[in-house]
Amino acid sequence: MEHIPPERLFSKNLVFVDTEFSTLDPYKGEILSIGLIKLNGEELYLELEHDGEVSDFVEKHVLPKLSKNKVSREEAKKKIREFVGDEEPYMVGLINQFDTLYFYKLFGVGEQPLHWVPIDFASILFAEGYNPEKYLKFAKSLGVNTNRYPPHHALYDARLLREVFMKFFKINQES
Repeated sequence: MEHIPPERLFSKNLVFVDTEFSTLDPYKGEILSIGLIKLNGEELYLELEHDGEVSDFVEKHVLPKLSKNKVSREEAKKKIREFVGDEEPYMVGLINQFDTLYFYKLFGVGEQPLHWVPIDFASILFAEGYNPEKYLKFAKSLGVNTNRYPPHHALYDARLLREVFMKFFKINQES
């Protein structure tokens, strides 16, 4: 497998983001949890208060993994802003259409603390000739132990994405 050299990256000012949300319906859905990890490994994980409906999938696969420790949407925004800082890092998501959408819904368009152009890792894989639907197989081919990352948990999914990204771009863990 050919790796992409890190000097090809436009920026290393990155935050890996994954969200779990109540439904795929963008008109009804809200973030339930969010995991953010900087390139240097610093992490933030939050679970947000939500009393609305959730899809059957979320009921079965996401809710059992959430704790009782919830923060309000306003508190989540505050903590995320503090974590991200003033540098407007680029958001990196695996397939960020939903993560970005729900992140923008949380903050409001133009108010989000991350750069307005999200980076979609699945598209990078596609452009480099890898099937993004085989992401876990791809991760394993890089030597990533995917069993360490239970699926459908925002922090674990963000950790997995960061590890795969760093191995793919040959980024030293101390970066």
